[in-house]
Amino acid sequence: MGRKMVFFDLDGTLLDHNKRIVPSAKEAVHRLKDEGVVVAIATGRAPFMFADFQRELGVDSFVSFNGQYVVSGTDVVYKNPLNYEALKELDLAADANGHPMVFLNHVEMKANQADHEYIEQSIGDLQFPYPSVDKDFYHGQDIFQALLFCQDRDEALYDANRKGIEFIRWHDFSLDVVPEGGSKAKGIEQLLRHFDIKREDAYAFGDGLNDIQMLHYVGTGVAMGNAKDE
Repeated sequence: MGRKMVFFDLDGTLLDHNKRIVPSAKEAVHRLKDEGVVVAIATGRAPFMFADFQRELGVDSFVSFNGQYVVSGTDVVYKNPLNYEALKELDLAADANGHPMVFLNHVEMKANQADHEYIEQSIGDLQFPYPSVDKDFYHGQDIFQALLFCQDRDEALYDANRKGIEFIRWHDFSLDVVPEGGSKAKGIEQLLRHFDIKREDAYAFGDGLNDIQMLHYVGTGVAMGNAKDE
């Protein structure tokens, strides 16, 4: 019998509404590890946004940025940054529409404007402070994810900017911006290959729209009771 691997989403899966690890979930993770199961986090968050949870769980493998930056221990297994030209075009369109953005690499994030209520509420719901402002942050370095802050009704404004990128809504006021074809499933594929574990021996738990591909990809996908209807 081959090794098994289990992937856990964070928000709404391992974490409660107060962004704390649910005690029963923590116990489950430790029991899996005791049984020799490889446990990994699969999240839309940046690595610096869940380092404390990693330490608390004793988990050192993760799929972050919805699949764009994958790590096992000290090894970067896979990285898939956003296309610079596509990101630049989106930034210009968002500015023209009065919508702010946040840009993230694997160690920090920067906003392109200060004191915007959408950024404050969205980032605040993750219990993180408002990012410092640097409009040029995405120039000349790998950006693995961006956040575009707008409501559902405004998404159509960006239909022309979808070449090379995809949008995944994670908040009433915010969209994840990821490379086209990027997903948690793609990141999981890379990590399974790294561990030489078969797809049918992989399990995943999630609750959000960004978890759908992941739940379909693994051998056994489990939607949480609080998951989106989709």
